[in-house]
Parts: sequence; structure tokens; C-alpha cells
Amino acid sequence: MVELEVLRERLAEARSQLINEIQNLGFDGFNKSPGESSWSVAQVCHHLYLAEKSFTSGLIYGMKSEKSQKADAKPLQLYLLDRTKKIDAPSIVAPSMGPFELQQILNLLEESRANLLTVMDGVKDKTVLTEKSAKHPLFGYLPLYQWIENVYLHDQRHIEQIKEIKSEIL
Repeated sequence: MVELEVLRERLAEARSQLINEIQNLGFDGFNKSPGESSWSVAQVCHHLYLAEKSFTSGLIYGMKSEKSQKADAKPLQLYLLDRTKKIDAPSIVAPSMGPFELQQILNLLEESRANLLTVMDGVKDKTVLTEKSAKHPLFGYLPLYQWIENVYLHDQRHIEQIKEIKSEIL
């Protein structure tokens, strides 16, 4: 059985780590890119916001779908946490060029998280999270609880990227 409380804790922990990494950056450091083909910390954070909105939409779609099928869990952490495997962001979650204000990004991240938690709070029958799935563009059909796991694992992947960016620009 999927424990929503455990998922909530992992979401909160990853978000706390993210905020800790970005909260002391000034405007220039937040928006500076280490190279022409690299994102700035602000763009990474904007991408996280867009991705969380997308994952939440996938979760909602899967819960509402009458045709939803059961899917086997995938080892998301093996793929998402391995930064040697480059993943190109689909255009729907590609960040804007910016620049961004830190508070603006913090507000967006708070908004996307509140929406996800509202959806999670609305789950009356937890079995839906294991019995139904939705098709992810990279991983194929994922059980719905893995759409939630995807959020914090994706955050963790990009927290490491933010650390790398900071080491290059600061």
C-alpha cells in the first residue's frame, strides 16, 4: 500500500534542500548561466515548477481516466538520480529565458506544490495510486504513485545540477 505520508515527507525534504541551495543567491548569481548551452539556477527552478505542474496533471489524468490500466513500477531513482545520463527536457517543461527574481520562483514553486498536495489530499481510495497509471513521455506507463515519486526524485536530480552550476559561476 502506498503511504501518502511518506511521499509527503520526501516531497518536503527535497523542496527544503532546493530552497536551501537557492535562498542566498543574489539576482546575478541566480540568473547567471555557466555557458551558452546551460541553464541558470533560475531556469532550473523554473523547469522544476513546470515539471511539477506537468506531473500533477499526469496524476489527475490517470485518476480520472476510465481506460487507465495497472502498470509495473519502474526504478525511477536509478535513472533520475544518475546525472551521467543526459535527459533533454520536453518543450512543455523547458524554462523561459528569464531573468527571474528569487521570490518570483519561490512563489511559483509554492503554487505548484500546493496544487500537488491538494490533489494528493483528494485521494480517498489509495489503491487508485497503484491500480491506475498514466503514460509518462520518458518512462511509459507509470503507476500513479510514481508520478508523485517523480516530483521529488526530479527535484533531487536538479538540486545536484544547481550545486554544479553554483560551483561554476560563484
